Amino acid sequence: MIPEIRNEYNKQFTEQAYNDFLEELDDAYPGAIEFRLAETPVFVDKAFKNKMLDACESIVDFIVDPAFKELTEKSIPPGERFANETSPCQMLVFDFGICESKNGEIEPMLIEMQGFPSMYAFHAWFPEIMRKHLYVPENFTPYLGGYTKESFIGEFKKIISDDLPVENVVLLEIKPHEQKTRIDFYCTEKYTGIKPVCISELILEGRQLFYMRDGKKTLIKRIYNRVITDELKARRHEFENLIDITQDFDVEWIPHPNWFYRISKYTLPFLRHEYVPQTFFLNEIKQLPADLENYVLKPLFSFAGQGVVIDVTKEEIEKIDDLENWILQRKVQYANIIKTPDENDPAKAEIRIMYLWNKDWSRPKAVLNLARLSKGKMIGTRYNKNKTWVGGSVCFFEEL
Repeated sequence: MIPEIRNEYNKQFTEQAYNDFLEELDDAYPGAIEFRLAETPVFVDKAFKNKMLDACESIVDFIVDPAFKELTEKSIPPGERFANETSPCQMLVFDFGICESKNGEIEPMLIEMQGFPSMYAFHAWFPEIMRKHLYVPENFTPYLGGYTKESFIGEFKKIISDDLPVENVVLLEIKPHEQKTRIDFYCTEKYTGIKPVCISELILEGRQLFYMRDGKKTLIKRIYNRVITDELKARRHEFENLIDITQDFDVEWIPHPNWFYRISKYTLPFLRHEYVPQTFFLNEIKQLPADLENYVLKPLFSFAGQGVVIDVTKEEIEKIDDLENWILQRKVQYANIIKTPDENDPAKAEIRIMYLWNKDWSRPKAVLNLARLSKGKMIGTRYNKNKTWVGGSVCFFEEL
């Protein structure tokens, strides 16, 4: 995105340096990184960064509005509402595609958002390893809002565990040591001291939850939640006698699981901003657009891109029984923005802006980011098999 820096990066890049970068990551946590890491970061200038942040802050305005909760009540599916909902949503993220407008200008466009944690801890660690081995100019940083690695980790730790003994806080997930994102759980433990715990390991006594830590039954007072309910439903058959975690427990959630639904694809039709594509609830459309080929169809209650229909037709829509559970979103044109050594095969990119929200703040703050590179039809591993210069990455933002 910054031609002179991209050219210099590509000029200095070597496969040996890239492999050394991967090797140092693997040495720290052998075998824990299953997903592909791209050969390059994304370099973002101040103007493009500010466009993304302007869109983010517009969405935040909507989220902090007192009417937000009422508008999003229907976002929570029947039977999946968790007890004792609390505010704020301590972690929320916004995904932007780097896109090309009709007049050929490069602009960010919101793709999705989540009221759910992302890989915060991993992305406080791996950019510094990347910087050791690959070319990154000094006046570029992966952090936002004036944060540094130290101040970010301090805020992250404060939100998750600082006012409680670490043994009373757990990171909850479904078979955490088998998840492809487990490297983030290990980095979270490194920075906060809390351990990843499988949902099957919870012990319920009355309204209290416990787990075994170092052979001792230990009370859980706070859960850093990484369980996606959709995945839990799909995998429930793998377990016997699972506790219904939607119940009323004496426990605090970080963030509360209801926010996963409130800040999600469900929120998109309410938003109005130049960097948010037009989005409609499918059941509220009185007449389908004539140019359906310019739209994408998304199920409201799915994750990781599952169920998305890229090539939308009237016949495809007529097959859907639960129209209220789908959105129709204007398709955006990803830009072939990342110049790679193969001149005829540039990469596309998405940028995730990651926010923290301390309960003492009136609104959340942008702190960190991650990026994903693709050469396929969509972002994701299954669309990028046998390709290089694709996968997980990070943005380095130009500083003042």
